[in-house]
Amino acid sequence: MRRAVLEWGRFILIWGVCVLSFRAFAFGSYYVPSESMLPTLAVGDHFIAAKYAYGYSRHSPDITLPEGFIPTADGRLLSHLPQRGDIVVLKPEGAPEALVKRVIGLPGDTVQLAHGRLVLNGQLIDRHETGAYDYRDDHGRTVHVTEYVEDLPATDGTVARHAVLQRSDEGPADNTGVYTVPAGHVFLMGDNRDNSQDSRFPYPDLGFVPLDRVIARAQFTAYTNHFCKAESDLTCPGGDWSTRFGRSLKP
Repeated sequence: MRRAVLEWGRFILIWGVCVLSFRAFAFGSYYVPSESMLPTLAVGDHFIAAKYAYGYSRHSPDITLPEGFIPTADGRLLSHLPQRGDIVVLKPEGAPEALVKRVIGLPGDTVQLAHGRLVLNGQLIDRHETGAYDYRDDHGRTVHVTEYVEDLPATDGTVARHAVLQRSDEGPADNTGVYTVPAGHVFLMGDNRDNSQDSRFPYPDLGFVPLDRVIARAQFTAYTNHFCKAESDLTCPGGDWSTRFGRSLKP
């Protein structure tokens, strides 16, 4: 009996170590709590992110390790720079949980918003209107916005084409100065441009994000727990909560 208990204990210990190692070094599961990444990621989406994509820093595990734990110049092992257009998970300083945003600017890039249009390294980025888009905010109010497809130049010479939302082109953060991304940092924005606290807003909101705090690259949406704000919300017939799988395995 004692031997059986010891064997089970050993199995549980090994299993626990494997699970923790997998979460720390391979993949993590994350939840989207806000509308800032609409229409790409919706409230309630649970997505899988690759922790190995950019290497490992002291922020990569679920519990942040002590400063200096990784004795390299940039505080990372197997370091790789993100590409523009990547959707990344980050651990902002002072924030209780991880956030998800899109990489817009890399070290040395200049970023500006002019009348709602993205200007990258002095170049006005093309966008194409695709139609009206409605969603409910966290107060249950219907928000009417316009959806565009933006052609963001990636670092490998290709175009990272993705959808963005604009409520107007003259919002509080639609006309900015020129941001120059410092070494060792990235400039991140939400796809829902008029409803995102991102690098346009200086610390303690977000500001430029140190690369060691970028911990993973979003891979695909696993499933969605969707909360309906009103009975008229047609995405959730027959109840207040639903689990949607229509967005499953979408990159």
